[in-house]
Amino acid sequence: MRKIVTGIMAVLLTGTQVFAADLYQQPEPAPIEAPEITVAESSGWYLRGDAGYAFNHLKGAKFYQGGFSGSDAEFDSAKLRDAFTLGAGVGYQVNNYLRTDLTFDYLFRSKFEGSTTGEGADFGACIGPCTSRDRTSLTAYSLLANAYVDLGTYGSITPYLGAGIGGTHVKWNNLKNTSCADDGSGCDDTVEHKGKGSWRFTYALMAGASIDVTCNLKADVGYRYRHVEGGDMFGFAENGGPGSDKGFDVHEARVGARYLFSGCADQAYVPAAAEPAPQSFVYK
Repeated sequence: MRKIVTGIMAVLLTGTQVFAADLYQQPEPAPIEAPEITVAESSGWYLRGDAGYAFNHLKGAKFYQGGFSGSDAEFDSAKLRDAFTLGAGVGYQVNNYLRTDLTFDYLFRSKFEGSTTGEGADFGACIGPCTSRDRTSLTAYSLLANAYVDLGTYGSITPYLGAGIGGTHVKWNNLKNTSCADDGSGCDDTVEHKGKGSWRFTYALMAGASIDVTCNLKADVGYRYRHVEGGDMFGFAENGGPGSDKGFDVHEARVGARYLFSGCADQAYVPAAAEPAPQSFVYK
């Protein structure tokens, strides 16, 4: 009986070893990598509007004095007051780093105050040293082609640099000058010179930052420098003129907004990462 039980146990042990040899664990499947999130580049047409305050610096002014035997004379003082600006434009966002636009900007009335000094022969009936006080104003509008480089987006803020080139039409109003004796003895009648207008070459440099309000709308805060070349200022009247200015610089603080028609870029769909299949045993 013992021999029979021992034989049965030996057969069972041998079968278990063979079964274990045929049983193996299936290798784990390779992990499935989720695709990267891709955002389409922001591009397309946009509209812009801006308001600003211009700090104007006139580079000087001169006029012809003394009839056929006269010569050019410089204003002893020439100051152009500051003024508000409004602008609008249409542009194209080429990609996330480059955009261009065409802009129209209007400079509201900026007052001019000037003075000259001289003797009676140069100042009509004024006897002795006299001072002429000159008053006028200008308005101007600019047409500029601009390009900007966006320097990357940090959160919702995108700093940028830009430059523009084009023309400015400057319209001077009539200039009125009144000569008065320095000793207070009297003044000449006021003389009025007809103001002139002309187109001037203009270039601009810009720096600022845009702020994402929505995917389509961006606020814009920036600084712009414009240089306007010199040109005609006023005409001849009573032995004086014509006159011209030497150009002026505009340092402008601006706030505005841009509306990008295709600003809401879609993100690529990212499926949930697939979990590895449960381990299974294979029998041979």
